[in-house]
Amino acid sequence: MMLKPIAEIRDPVHGYVKITEVERDLIDSPFIQRLRRIHQLAGAYLVYPGAVHSRFEHVVGTMNVAGMIAESLSKRIGVDNDEIQEVRLAALLHDAGHGPFSHMYEEVLTEKTDLTHEDISQRVILETSIKDILEKHGFSPKKMSEFCVGKQTTKPPYMNEIIAGGHSADIMDYLLRDSYFTGVEYGRVDIYRVIDSLYAVDNHLALDNAALYAFEALLIARYEMFKAVYFHRTVRAAELMLVHSMTLADEFLHLTDLSEMSDYLELTDEIVLQRLASLDGDTTNLREARRLANDFRNRRLIKCVFERVIQRRDRTVEQLFGKSRVRNQVVLDLAEKASVDPIHIYLDVPTTPSVPYTSSREALRSITLVYDDAKKMHTKTVPIEDLPLVGSIAGFVDILRVYTGAEDRERVAKATNALFDSEGFMTRISV
Repeated sequence: MMLKPIAEIRDPVHGYVKITEVERDLIDSPFIQRLRRIHQLAGAYLVYPGAVHSRFEHVVGTMNVAGMIAESLSKRIGVDNDEIQEVRLAALLHDAGHGPFSHMYEEVLTEKTDLTHEDISQRVILETSIKDILEKHGFSPKKMSEFCVGKQTTKPPYMNEIIAGGHSADIMDYLLRDSYFTGVEYGRVDIYRVIDSLYAVDNHLALDNAALYAFEALLIARYEMFKAVYFHRTVRAAELMLVHSMTLADEFLHLTDLSEMSDYLELTDEIVLQRLASLDGDTTNLREARRLANDFRNRRLIKCVFERVIQRRDRTVEQLFGKSRVRNQVVLDLAEKASVDPIHIYLDVPTTPSVPYTSSREALRSITLVYDDAKKMHTKTVPIEDLPLVGSIAGFVDILRVYTGAEDRERVAKATNALFDSEGFMTRISV
């Protein structure tokens, strides 16, 4: 028996999304409505004008996909309506804690506090009226706060994997949605073939071998979207400006002060951009933060003067340059060589696993395939490296870039090439 819908939302990606009473109450809460004012792809709309979609559409779409996965599994293992509803709620709430400009704010937050948007999502559920809504409808806020980030210990692992991991509803929605709004074709894959082919084997999600091609297409699409959209050099230029502006102004604007959830939840894209662009202060940091915000508004973007893309299976560039102390020293070295103020040089080291992490935040090393013929069903666990297509991209997508303003471009480019091509430098990051 299906869940009882009381309303529907017209979504450009999934069509009509039917919602239940508890879903409607959560969607209508100010903490989910707030997500309308946070762009899904931060500054990507300065490169892809259509990419103005928000976190709100994404969480509604993810809820819909998560429900479809749970219903598909129900045909094989008997997932009941209460469990399907909980999966849908976890998916709806999974991004409730995102800050302004989504992952750009998270870069600042993690650098200063070691927290992530997932930590904040849990707090939002436990410290706002979302808690009251869940309790009113008979759901445990504590359990839902864990479930929404794929860490619910009272549920079998495959339930967490619907929310986070290589088969997650999150990935399936954002690939389709981001492709649709950017106009980039890479993410337009057949997620419905994957959804209809999922099993639960030994309490983990497994895939019908006949649908392996669709799953491979999903992972390859994710890989291509990172290269074409998420890590696009001009997209990252815009986003770096946001990150640096927020970092420089944080002490003045208290952007990462999470002592009061009510204050944090006021931080949306336009509010923070306005605060940055109208900073009242004459310190070097505040002047630079204000300039970056206004340049972002007017699309006067910093320029990439150096780029190295490195595909590897083990150590990442981010692990080598991830410490702020190391990055700062490289920037200081470049500034000295170029005779440029270090505040105008930006070292960018985005990295991502070529295939997604599991729900337990470990590298996805294998996939369980189900072979269901007329005689009997059997399974086989296959290492990712052995998959014909995915194996060729397994590892990490690492990009090392240096940016600066247009006026300093020539000098910084010369200094960067001299430093990074010096004996032993690039060998260090290729170890």
